Order: sequence, then C-alpha cells, then structure tokens
Amino acid sequence: MSLFGSLNIGVAGLAANSAALSATSSNIANVNTVGYKEATTNFSTFLNSSGLAGGGSAGVTAVIGQDVTTQGLPVTTTSPTDLSISGNGFFVVSPNTTSVVQEYTRAGSFKPDASGYLVNSAGLYLRGWALDSQGNIPTNTGNLSLINVSSVSGKAEATSTLGLQANLQSSAPVASAYTAGDMASGTVQPDFQRTINVYDSQGGTQPLTFSFIKTGANTWGYEATYSGNASNISTTGPLYSGTMQFNSDGSLATADTASATPTGTISLSIPWSASTGLAAQTITLNLGTVNGTGGVTQYDSTSTLNASTADGKPFGTVTNVTVAKDGTVTAQFSNGLSQDIYRIPIATFANPNGLTQVSGNAYITNKSSGAADINVADSGSAGGIASQSLEGSTVDLANEFTNLITTQRAYSASARIITTADQMLQQLEQLPTN
Repeated sequence: MSLFGSLNIGVAGLAANSAALSATSSNIANVNTVGYKEATTNFSTFLNSSGLAGGGSAGVTAVIGQDVTTQGLPVTTTSPTDLSISGNGFFVVSPNTTSVVQEYTRAGSFKPDASGYLVNSAGLYLRGWALDSQGNIPTNTGNLSLINVSSVSGKAEATSTLGLQANLQSSAPVASAYTAGDMASGTVQPDFQRTINVYDSQGGTQPLTFSFIKTGANTWGYEATYSGNASNISTTGPLYSGTMQFNSDGSLATADTASATPTGTISLSIPWSASTGLAAQTITLNLGTVNGTGGVTQYDSTSTLNASTADGKPFGTVTNVTVAKDGTVTAQFSNGLSQDIYRIPIATFANPNGLTQVSGNAYITNKSSGAADINVADSGSAGGIASQSLEGSTVDLANEFTNLITTQRAYSASARIITTADQMLQQLEQLPTN
C-alpha cells in the first residue's frame, strides 16, 4: 500500500463519518417529530485493486438508511383526528388537494383545513374510501378520495313509527249517522281530537290530526288527516280511516276491524306532493296491544291523550367526528344521529425499509419496496388505527449523544491518518537525490 493510498483511506474515513454525523444530527433534530423513523448508519469496507493478498488495504463507506418497520411509542392526545397505526402499514396521503400522487406516512397529526380536508402538520392530505349510503366501500378499492369531514353538512330522519297512549270516554254518546270522512270534511264533530307533529325526510315538522268518534258499544271510528298546507299532499280527505273496538274491560280488542286478525297497529302513508321534494313516507301507527291497556283504552273517564311517542329527528349539524379501529370515519350530529362517511385504508409493502424518503416525513414507492397493497385497517397484515393518539419518534436521544462522541473520535482518527501520511511524504521528499 502506498502513502497516497493511506491518504485516500483517510479521506474515505472523513467522508463516511461526516455522513454518520449527518444521520445523527437528523435524528437529534427530529426527536419530537411525529412518526419519525431513526436514520441508521452502516459502515462497509471496500478494497483497492490489489485485494487483501499481498498486503492489500481496505477503505470505508457509509450507507444511510431508516429503520421504517420499528414503531414509536403512542402518545395520547385530545383530538379525535390525531391518528396512529398499531402494527404494520402507512396512511395514504397526497401533497395537495389536486394531486393524484400518492405518498405514505405514519405521521397522523391530521386536522381539518378551512375546507374540511384532513391534513397533517407536514401539509399532506389524508386519502380514504368515500362510503355509499349503505356504508360500503367502493368496488374498486384503488378509488381513494381526499377525506373531507365537512362533506356532510347535516342529517335528518323521517318519522317511521308513532305510538299513542290515550283514553276514549266510554259514556260518550253514539253518533249513529257517521260515515268515514265526515270528521275530515266537518260534517260531524269528533268526540276527541289531537294534533301530533311528525318529521319528514328533510327534518321538517308536519302536523297530523287524529280524530275519534263513538259509533257503537265499545266501537270507535277514527280518522288521520294532514293539518298542514293542503298543497303539500297529493290527495284530499283523510289519510286513513278505520274502526277500532274495545273489550268489555276497556282494553283494546283490535285497532282496525277491517283486519283479518286482531291487530294493534295500522300503516299510515303520507302522499307528499312532488313540489315538496319530500321522500314518500309510511308511518306505523301503534294504538296498543291486543287485549292490552298500554295504548288506547276505553274507560268512563274524560277522553285524553296521555302520551305520544314518535321517532325521527329534525335536521342536525355535524358536531364531532370519530375514527374507529377499522378506519371508519363517523360524523356525529347535534340531533343525536350519526353517519359513517369514510373508511381510512392502510398501505403495506413487501419491503417497507426499501421505500424512498421524501419531505414531510413521508415515503414513495420504488422497485426495492414494491407496490403498495391497499388494505382495510385492522385486517390481515394491516395494523389498526387508534384515534386521539400519535406515534412518537423512534429516536433514542441517549444513543444519539453516544453516537456523536464515537463519530467525532472516528473523524479525528481519520484526520490523523491524513496528517501522518502527509508527514511521511514530507520526509520522503527530503531524502537526498544522490
């Protein structure tokens, strides 16, 4: 080995330890970066052309990488859109709202921007599956869209069931001249009448009036009519008319004598006009149980409505968003309703350590990593998603300070090789030429 070779080996040592110092510096600077993976330095020898036999010499080179598969400790937060992955995989993100480029990260510090899109602290936008009305993901699982928690502004629910608890006075006189529709037309006055509000498909309140008249012993006729703007429905007259009977003890015998078997319920359809834009609505009216006294009864006491129970909800706005372990994003509304709106997938790779690092603590694919496999979270090899949690950096600060010391010493030793070889060359130059 020549003195010039020693100089080159010293230079190689300086370059390798400079690279190691750069990796250590990056680790220390990112000790608090969410989802950061520790940069690693691996030193490797390389030989000159003479090989080891006959006194060959070995230089050194440094290869900088990242231990992507090591998971940082989870840190609890208060934001429901702070997300971490427990297990394998990465979030799928894009650098902006218009780009179709997909990057991958474990930095889950997502917050809604001014438009409602979930974006992390590095400016990367989270992608996922938009769910249909049944909560299903797209058939093409590669069809990912940006997750926008403002995509649903509100939600309402139409009334589908209505229950009445009332008493009809048994001693009321019999109206023998009554025929169906007379109460709606005003031909006869009901013995008892009450109006109850229900909800339509857009969350609006709509009044329904229930009228009762005694038509015989233990027998009452009733009509359900719409009491709102007449143009809202496409029919005139009562929405439903029927005859109910009671047992001698005042309990309900049947809610509709037209039924083949005794029943406590009837089906009430509301024919909304096309001009209203409302969905067709059918309400199951529960008047009690056969031979029971939990609904409408007939006792010799003043006719009264004790209670009414109607489901459905008025319009409500989004008040909160939750994320489940399987990645389901659910919007919570002020009226108590909820709706699944997105599903966050997890991308896995055959060789995650082969991914190419890019700005923003993210990665892109290459030949070494292989293509991304887009999976449902918490299934197969894909990890589960934890809400109100962030993955901490994998940097061990104590180890990095130790690496600083050893790198500095190695750098100084490489520099000493160069100065020593230089001194020997100077002595060589001073040898007499004759």
